[in-house]
Amino acid sequence: MLLNVLIGLIGLGIVVFVHEAGHLIAAKAVGIEVETFSIGWGRKLAGFNFKGTEYQISVFPFGGFCKMKGEVLLQRAWDEGADRIPEEKGAFFSARPWQRILVAAAGPLVNLLFAILVLSVIWGIGFSVMTFENRIVLAADYSSDGEQMPAAAAGLETGDRIVAIDATETRSFRQIQERVAQSAGREISLTVERNGDRFERTLVPQLDTSSGAGLIGIYPWIDPVVAAVSEGSPAEIAGVRPGDRIDSAAGQQIRHSMEFLNVMGRTGRRVPIELQRNGQQVQTEIVPGSREDGGLYLGITFQAVEMPSPSLTPPEALARGTREAFSTLALTVRSIALLFQGVDLTQAVAGPIRITYFVGEVATAGLSGGIGGGLRAFFNFLSLVSIALFFMNLLPIPVLDGGQILLYTVEGISRRPLHPKLVYRYQMIGTAIILTLIVFAFFSDILFLAGR
Repeated sequence: MLLNVLIGLIGLGIVVFVHEAGHLIAAKAVGIEVETFSIGWGRKLAGFNFKGTEYQISVFPFGGFCKMKGEVLLQRAWDEGADRIPEEKGAFFSARPWQRILVAAAGPLVNLLFAILVLSVIWGIGFSVMTFENRIVLAADYSSDGEQMPAAAAGLETGDRIVAIDATETRSFRQIQERVAQSAGREISLTVERNGDRFERTLVPQLDTSSGAGLIGIYPWIDPVVAAVSEGSPAEIAGVRPGDRIDSAAGQQIRHSMEFLNVMGRTGRRVPIELQRNGQQVQTEIVPGSREDGGLYLGITFQAVEMPSPSLTPPEALARGTREAFSTLALTVRSIALLFQGVDLTQAVAGPIRITYFVGEVATAGLSGGIGGGLRAFFNFLSLVSIALFFMNLLPIPVLDGGQILLYTVEGISRRPLHPKLVYRYQMIGTAIILTLIVFAFFSDILFLAGR
């Protein structure tokens, strides 16, 4: 848990650094002086001064800021009841509207460029993902709720292979998950293979209100081959070893992992099982355990399939990274619409605490496959956060970059300087909106972590 938080804070710090660096570079480029560049908020922990700018790390590691010269001039004009903000060389409000628009837009833009760069490097280096084959198990075979799901209604069966979705090839269950998750409420066409024959089925994934993802009611078909056994677990006590194949449990033949878990979940305290080990049959018994949440615990990890991605040339990697970044951006935009379609906001909206946790969790999970896998997972997730930050910051909400761009655009079109009261009240409205969102996200994150 502590490692997750530490890695998450580092990741969030990188994203914020990139964002604020965009503001910093743009401000200096147009002649606006930057007084303080901080990662984090609150009291200064450490820092240094370089060419008139104080670079620092502050005590609260969430977010950061880029304080520009002249921000106090707004407060002074408000206090004195002036009809315009005083001008001062190098001050932010003394710059032309287009210069302020450029500075405001630079932060989100650099976040997008960072995401494109990260994704391009990942595709250029090449990577492997652990997943399962495109063969499915129907949830309806194991729960009454699954009978109402789209896959069952469309006539899919356990053992089918989904080889394409909307004419795009799906070679793994991971690819199936990605396409389905992005298609909640939208009709999709599945190309299904059964006993050597192929046919088409159309269905509409249901909306999962806890996450905003689409669901159709399927599990991956996972061959019951043991990849790892947890130390001290019921499986280890029973003598189960990595490489064993589970042939039967409680006298029932086992074809895939769901059958095994189903038998273990509904059978008595001691379950006889038969294993294949190095060509020989081994018999033993497992006494199932339970997790803190009451779920079944055996301590078995089943064998996944490694799917490598070839290394791409720099131009190919850049094209693929750019395409993936804009695809993720489009998904982010669609996700906003889902917030108004019954999604549980306490589950679907994440604040900085939960994002920090997710960054750390993804990285530590990736580290189980080696340092390279951990770094790839870490930076891949940071690219997603950066794209979300790009989009959210450009929303026309006061205080956010998009709200500032709107304000300075109006000033540029009207060719009249901003009135201090207008700017001050505009920012107060934005501050109230953001504080409300922060409080909501904070309590949502606390409830999430308590549930974990």
